[in-house]
Amino acid sequence: TMVRMMQDLTGVEFLKELLPKHPVPVVLVSSLNVRVFDALAAGAIDFVRKPDDENHIRKDEFIATLMNKVVIASHSRVRLPTAEGFIIADGAVTRKSSASPVGSFARRPVMPGNASAGAANAGKPVGGALSTAGAHITDDMVLAIGASTGGTEAILAVMQQFPAQMPGIVITQHMPAGFTAMYAERLNRLCKMEVREAKHGDRVCPGLALLAPGGIQMRLVRMGTGYSVSCMGSEKVSGHCPSVDVLFDSVASVARDKAIGVILTGMGADGAAGLLRMRKNGAYTVGQDRETCVVYGMPMEAYKVGAVCTQAPLNAIPSAVISRLRTGK
Repeated sequence: TMVRMMQDLTGVEFLKELLPKHPVPVVLVSSLNVRVFDALAAGAIDFVRKPDDENHIRKDEFIATLMNKVVIASHSRVRLPTAEGFIIADGAVTRKSSASPVGSFARRPVMPGNASAGAANAGKPVGGALSTAGAHITDDMVLAIGASTGGTEAILAVMQQFPAQMPGIVITQHMPAGFTAMYAERLNRLCKMEVREAKHGDRVCPGLALLAPGGIQMRLVRMGTGYSVSCMGSEKVSGHCPSVDVLFDSVASVARDKAIGVILTGMGADGAAGLLRMRKNGAYTVGQDRETCVVYGMPMEAYKVGAVCTQAPLNAIPSAVISRLRTGK
């Protein structure tokens, strides 16, 4: 019945009515549709793209993916949005977080004498207490973020707190092809930084966040005094494409102590080994804590192998990153 209801907004409204009363994990089966992200924001755990004439997904592949997502959801906790931030619901037990509300934003004023920048920033969020004032941000600094189940809203919660003046950011979120472009557009609309789906050869620069395309491995590569991204290959690594380990390994190799790594909610161990290499090469690393994770899998594995310098609740991760940028510690 949920598949049919997701043809229009009644599916999202149904989730908004259902989950606060009965916080059960929900996995969506959906076509390529931006409403998927509205459903995830309402508390759905994950989604599976249903086969159609355009995506050439085999029936057995679809069933296997759906079964895997259902198993993952059975180990997940529901993240419910509230006026104050969100609540992590675990059966009858709820834990409150002081995370900033997701989705509230105002329009950025157009600055005189810079019409092109004003046009690019139109509709962007403004304000926020966090600032990188005093930090010396250079082209060779980079922030790498990795996430899986529950990560779409976790990444948004982190990115919304970042000011526009940030080092270049590279992001891998486990997501199938087609949806990453829509997700990047959503982040771009709701965050102060510019966010877009990465293309092969894109330069990593301050104020820009690049999201790994679904079904393609993204790596950081050296480009002069800074970096660009390589978006090539469809082989799975650590069971995923794109893989967080692939991204983190490349950041460890080329950025070394100029990097910051953040691993967020997700099932499995993808990213743990890569984050450990980042830390061993001098990077500052942050892992999301158990209490605010939808699935405390990837951050747990990273913590267990010693890859995490600092473990923090979701709402405190942006300030930990900013503090590192401003003070170096």
